[in-house]
Amino acid sequence: MAHLLRALSVTRPVTLSHDLMRLPWAVQEPRFRACLRLMYHCGLRVGETVAIEVPDIHGHETPPRLHIRHGKGGQERFVPLTPALVKELRDWWRTHRHPRFLFPSPGRGWADRTLSLSEAMARATAPMSVSAVQMAYRLARAASGVNSASTTHSLRHSYATHLLEEGVSLRQISQYLGHESLDTTVIYTHLTALSEARTQTALATLYQPLQP
Repeated sequence: MAHLLRALSVTRPVTLSHDLMRLPWAVQEPRFRACLRLMYHCGLRVGETVAIEVPDIHGHETPPRLHIRHGKGGQERFVPLTPALVKELRDWWRTHRHPRFLFPSPGRGWADRTLSLSEAMARATAPMSVSAVQMAYRLARAASGVNSASTTHSLRHSYATHLLEEGVSLRQISQYLGHESLDTTVIYTHLTALSEARTQTALATLYQPLQP
């Protein structure tokens, strides 16, 4: 009970549901689309995502996993991947084939040079910046009509909430998110309770015509 009371006292994070269906189509550049999709499907922080390197994708394991080596506080962890997402990431990597970075930065002013975007990324010396991904999200949010209060971190919140609603244990979700304590993850039980309340309201409305 103490855990739940602490969770209720925390500002409720913004999560996305049907909005997620519109968001990817509003992202103009494939590099940002791939980055944001990975953030949601693995519950990653934006800084963790841009830092991913090619060997971090353990696509041949059963099941596939992603190695997060630059987590908050220097913590490492593994998160599960679906085979479909592994293929998507491989297809994305083949567009630039950088030997190290999954999301290489083309550098400032690349469009003014003779190099194509793929060529500029292939020669990158650093990964994409956090600010570039955040800006891409804001542009996609405006274009798609997604909740204006959402941020890139809302993808992480959505991942946790949706996994909990699908029956994944709170302890597993906590490990996937890289939380040091379950206390941090308990907030998502509150979000699920709100979702359940909306379901009950909808069922009550549907039940009305059935009454004599």
